[in-house]
Amino acid sequence: MPDVSEGEPAPVREPAGRAVTPEPARRPVTPEPALRAVGLTRTYGAVRAVDGVSFTLPRGGSLGIVGESGSGKTTTARIVVGLELADSGEVVVGGRTRPATVRGRARRLARAREVQMVFQDPYLSLDPRTSVAAVLHETLRLHFPGRDHPHRVRELLDQVGLATRAADARPGQLSGGQRQRVAIARALAVEPAVLVLDEAVAALDVSVQAQILNLLADIREQAAVGYLFITHDLGVVRCVTDDVIVMRHGRVIEAGATADVLAAPRHPYTRLLLDSVPHPGWDPEQIAAARRAL
Repeated sequence: MPDVSEGEPAPVREPAGRAVTPEPARRPVTPEPALRAVGLTRTYGAVRAVDGVSFTLPRGGSLGIVGESGSGKTTTARIVVGLELADSGEVVVGGRTRPATVRGRARRLARAREVQMVFQDPYLSLDPRTSVAAVLHETLRLHFPGRDHPHRVRELLDQVGLATRAADARPGQLSGGQRQRVAIARALAVEPAVLVLDEAVAALDVSVQAQILNLLADIREQAAVGYLFITHDLGVVRCVTDDVIVMRHGRVIEAGATADVLAAPRHPYTRLLLDSVPHPGWDPEQIAAARRAL
């Protein structure tokens, strides 16, 4: 019997008797995350609005960024989208570093297709003179010239739960929930890898919030788009995110699986955020005193 060194694969003999050493097993390739933020910083004068923020959003994942006003969460989101420039750090989408600025129309459009943003008030981001169909047609013509735009418009309206009769309506003729659905449809029209939702349901009634959140959950399952939720609402985070990071004074102070962080927060500030949600026996003066003590 031939000697076989320890740790080497044993030879395999073919029927003809020729010894063949099998190829080593290949490790499964781990797909690149949809989004990685690495050491983002942003300073305004003496204020460090974002201070070394890093996080990862898997493909098709949902990550929440929570914190009070002034915590740096919205500035972080604007850096990810490209509406703000970071002083240092980088944003990586699908394994490619996202440049702070690009030249040329084609490159700008390609960069815009990577990450799209849905704002809190859709009325401010929609032209009140333009119908829903025209809004979607304009986006599709810009990014995908030559495609069957009328068919795609119908698909998008169906995807966000709007009847085709809404195509001819203008923003002022729609409810707040319907306008937000239009804003989501416009963002999805460019087939982004990441959708950033900045307080996207904060201005809606509670029942409409539930409808939009259910819609977003369905879309994520169908399109495998990654969600970055920017919110102060821990109820939203609990419902629609897999993971969460908590920011305070521009820094990430706690991060982990949403269920774990909300069930057993490790940082006093995270516990304070949870205690600040009104509940039976809730004492706002006690919460204010705890906030001053931090």
